[in-house]
Formats: sequence, C-alpha cells, structure tokens
Amino acid sequence: MLKRSLLTLAISIAATLPAFAHLDPPEHGSIAAGFSHPLLGLDHILAMVAVGLWGAMQGGRAVWLVPTAFIGTMALGFTAAIAGMPLPFVEPVILASVIFIGMAIALALPIPSSAVAAMVGFFAFFHGHAHGGEMGGAGAWEFAIGFIVATAALHAAGIGAGLVLARSSGKVLTRLAGAATALGGLYLAIGG
Repeated sequence: MLKRSLLTLAISIAATLPAFAHLDPPEHGSIAAGFSHPLLGLDHILAMVAVGLWGAMQGGRAVWLVPTAFIGTMALGFTAAIAGMPLPFVEPVILASVIFIGMAIALALPIPSSAVAAMVGFFAFFHGHAHGGEMGGAGAWEFAIGFIVATAALHAAGIGAGLVLARSSGKVLTRLAGAATALGGLYLAIGG
C-alpha cells in the first residue's frame, strides 16, 4: 500500500509540473523564481530525478554523496555564470547528462560511488551555469536558494522512487526507468 501511495504521489507531482510558468522575480520573489526554474525544463527534471535514482541504485553512502556532489558543483557552475565566465556547449552537455545518466542506470555498471559523484558533478556544473545564465532580474543568491531547494526535492523524488523500485523488483524497474530517461534525453536532443 505504501509503494502504491508513493507512486501515486510521484505521478501526481510530475503531472502538475508543466503547469508552472516562469515566475516574475519582482512580482513573485527571486526564491520562487529560482524554485520554479528547474521544474520548467524536462531536461532538468529528467537529469535531477535520474541523479537520485542513480544514487539509490548505488546504495550505501552514494544515496547522499551523489546528490550532494551534484548540488555542490551546480552551485559552483551558477557562481561561474554570474561571475561572467563563459562556458561552451551548456545545453548540449545538459542533454548529454540526461542520456548518459539514464544509460548508466540502465546498464547498472559497477562504478565506485566517488566516480559516480565526479561524473554527476561534471554535468552539474553545466546545469548550474544554465541557471545562472537564465535568472533574468532575480536576485542571485535568493534565486540560487530556490533552485537548490527544487533540485534537492527532485533528487529526493529520484531516491524515493529508486528505493521503492528496488524493493519491488530489485534493479529491473530502476534499470527500465534509466532506459526511459535516456530515451527521453534522446527525444529532447533530436528536437522534442
């Protein structure tokens, strides 16, 4: 019953995400604008949930290490963007992150937690840079607080889903979720 309730909750939350619109920082506040930002792009949602799934699939300390590495490095990428540091290929690397992380989950490769954290950290820098480049008139640190909280929530959703899927099917459903994530990334990459 708990599994069904968690799945229903996750689906309900995911179904409402497209209803968000870009929030106007002066009207809604910079924290709200930052919080809504990662929820507006399917590429961000897929990548952030997949990071949680991958951490849960790895188990042990990876459950917290992988998402923490993502969030910390994402903050560094954001800081680089607001400092004016150019970074090429931001959007292609973000799409590549969805595909790569999805494939890594689908293949269930035996990778040490520290290496998984480094890999997601690489991609996180680009995600953070994108947030910094798209914040508009929002206050930088308030905007950062918002998107960090939203990212942590998406990671938590991925961890929760990964733990529930692992209990119900071992790694089979988690691997299928990874494959679906990679396919979603490919769809976005070819113009979806």
